[in-house]
Order: sequence, then structure tokens, then C-alpha cells
Amino acid sequence: MRTAYSVETVRAAERELMARLPDGALMQRAAAGLAAACADLLGRVYGSRVVLLVGSGDNGGDALYAGARLARRGAGVTAVLLTPERAHAGGLVALRRTGGRAVGIDTAEELIERADLVVDGIVGIGGKGGLRPEAAPLAHAAARSRAAVVAVDLPSGVDVDTGEVRGTAMRADLTVTFGTHKPGLLIDPAREYAGVVRLVDIGLALPNDAVELEALQHADVARLLPLPAAETDKYRRGVVGIAAGSSRYPGAAVLAVAGALRGGAGAVRYVGPAGDAVITRFPETLVSDRGPKKAGRVQAWVVGPGAGDDAATVAEVLATDVPVLLDADGLRLADAESVRDRTAPTLMTPHAGEAAALLGVAREEVEGARLAAVRELAGRYAATVLLKGSTTLVAEAGGAGAVRVNPTGTGWLATAGSGDVLSGLAGSLLAAGLSPVDAASVAAYLHGLSARFAADGAPVGAHDVAEGIPGAWRDVRAGQ
Repeated sequence: MRTAYSVETVRAAERELMARLPDGALMQRAAAGLAAACADLLGRVYGSRVVLLVGSGDNGGDALYAGARLARRGAGVTAVLLTPERAHAGGLVALRRTGGRAVGIDTAEELIERADLVVDGIVGIGGKGGLRPEAAPLAHAAARSRAAVVAVDLPSGVDVDTGEVRGTAMRADLTVTFGTHKPGLLIDPAREYAGVVRLVDIGLALPNDAVELEALQHADVARLLPLPAAETDKYRRGVVGIAAGSSRYPGAAVLAVAGALRGGAGAVRYVGPAGDAVITRFPETLVSDRGPKKAGRVQAWVVGPGAGDDAATVAEVLATDVPVLLDADGLRLADAESVRDRTAPTLMTPHAGEAAALLGVAREEVEGARLAAVRELAGRYAATVLLKGSTTLVAEAGGAGAVRVNPTGTGWLATAGSGDVLSGLAGSLLAAGLSPVDAASVAAYLHGLSARFAADGAPVGAHDVAEGIPGAWRDVRAGQ
């Protein structure tokens, strides 16, 4: 599992390690990893033109020492010192000894225009807010240039702990981060500025109980997938109820059922006005028109996709004593107090617009501060929350603990009905006995992977995503 830690935790681990190492050894480890990454990106180091953008922090020192290593290999290295009087003294000496030079900010834009590689060492992990006015033009110049941009630890101007971007920030092709991932490298909008992220191990000992963010990998998902045994029947596999669709949106019901069937449910019970459409497409579905209470035995409910204004069905599902997934119209129709008072688990799956409505804020506020939004919703509703979007986040009920970020998302999922498929898929995993956090995380992972496989670089519809889930499932299990 990939993990990310807050600045405070990273700083504490760095202090503990530096106390046991010779002076400057930790920075040399970071610089060596940074220089190797830069060399790999350049391909041919000798004769290349490298510009270091150097601030006053330790990552400015990392950039200078890495520049010295590149200069030894024949690169022409120029350091642009944003605050010459506060530049890292040792790093500056090392650069000059290897033939590198240091200049002020006046000629920076011209140097960037001619560079093959720009190393962003302006602001370290302690920075807050966007770039200062004197540094912002350098980010714009780097974006205009043909140079590859490498960020030291994180792109300057992004918020490392939240992934927020409040102002101008550097856009990197590659971010070389040290010791551990940081939340801002995994959450949009900051993630978009980071490019490819390369982790350099510098020997930090980080506490397991302080993880801020975690991302499942194939092995984690494979371990969580519910697999039938020889004696398994449909109830042991899990029966999921789907209360979705309306005369206006029958497709939502069909897609939610598709996701549930592909997600491994032993059986799917459908209740609602779209029964004919569902049974025509999926004859194995158990269809009822008598409402949730009389639908028969289920181990989890999905309610809300395409439900229109059917608040009574939403209330009836929330009154059950099994796990419930609330999506789409169900989020709007659910009584907040009824959600908070439930004794069985609840999983809410809003997109940014729905989350904004629930929180009473603008959509842009949610999109700009996704981590804060998902934690706030999980705390306000005492429910596990899956916040859909460019980076899907999953927060435990109450909002405490590590938040999970899904690494498999793709822009091709921005298509009508894909969220209905996700709801059915997650609901089937809830019915199989996974915890809400695991069900949401595994569903998001398979959903994103399925979309990647189905799209293969071309547009797809939600039905393609549903049909691709078995292939994603097999791919995850292939390495086991």
C-alpha cells in the first residue's frame, strides 16, 4: 500500500534521523536521488543545459548539491538564486567547485527559455499558499519553455498537506519526493502539478499510526476481493438490493444492477419502476414492485441512482438494519438525522456538486479542497464517504484516520451513468461483507481499472465500464 504523511510527521522523522547521521548526510542522500532522476530524464547529461531555481529552504540545498553532481558529469549548470543572502552555503560552494555558476533572478527567464532541464527548488514542504510575486514569473517561463521540469520534493506553490493550490504554482513533468509520499502529490488539484512522482528512500522511520493518506495497490485489492469457496451459496456471496431508477431514468437502474452483478454479488434484488428494463437486460435479476420491505432478504442496499423524487423509498431503505449505499438522488432525498442515527453502516458516494450541496458551499470550494470536504462530510453524517472526482477519496465514518485515494481513475470515466455502475459494484462488495471503507476503495479501484481497459485511449460508455469489471478483477488477481 502506498502511504503519505503530513509535513509535521515527516519533519519529526527527519529530525530523528539527522540526530543519528553525520552533518549533511541526509541532504546528500536526497541530492543523490534527485541527480539520478534528473540524469534519467535528460538521457544525455554531458552538454545539457540545466537551470536550478533555488529558494532559501533545504530543498534549495538539495537542488544545489544535485546540480553539482550533474555538473561533474558535464552538464552546464546555472543556479538562479531567488534570495542570494539565504541560499544554502554548502550547496553553493559544491556547485561552484564543479564548474557551476550562480546568478540573480534578473536573467532567469532567458536562462529557462534555453534550458534542457529546470529544477524547481524554490519552496519546500513548509511552504504555504501560491508562489510569491517575484517567483511566479519563473513558473510561467518554465511552462512556456521546452525544458523538462523536475520539482524537488513537491512543486513549489502547492499545499503539501491538503493538495490545494491557492495561486500560481510550478508545473512539473517529474517530482522527486524524499522518504515518503506527501498528500498533495496524490490529491488534485495539486496532483496535476506534480507530473510523474518518483520516491527516493532516504531512510526515514515513519509511524504506522500517523498515516494521512493511503492508496491501495493491486496486491491490496487482491487480498480484499471476496472469493467463493466450494460450499458457497448465493447468500454467502452476498445479496444486494438495488432501489434505483424511475420512469424518466430507467437506465440508472440497469447500470447499477450491471455494476452489482459484475461485482460478484450472489444475487441482485431490484425494486422500483424500471423492472421491465432491468429484467430485459439482466434476466437473472430478482425483480419486485412491492418496495424494499417486501423485496426479500438482502445483505446491503443501494438506493438513489435515478430515483427522481422518491423520498419514501430512500427513507424505507435507511430504516433497514443492513449496510446502505446512498448515491445521486438518494443523497438529496435522505434525511440527515436519519443517516446519522443509523446503527448499520452507511456509505455515501457524492460527486463534487452533490458534496457541495450537502455542505452548503460552492462546487469550486469542494474541488479545490477535496481532502477537507470528504473529511467534513464523513464527520457531519457519521458515514463513510466516497467523494468521486479526478482523484476519488474515501474517508471513514466520522472523518478521522487515514483517507484513501484511488490511483486508477481516468478522465474517460467522466461519462453519464458511470457513477451508477460504481454504486452497484460497491453495493455488491458491501453485501459480500467488506467494510464500507474497503468496499468503497476496492470498487473505485476496479471501476477505474475497468475504464482504463475499456477505453484503451478512446471514449467509452458506462455500459462498457460495467462489462470491463471482470477483466479488471482478473488483472488484479493475476499476480496472486
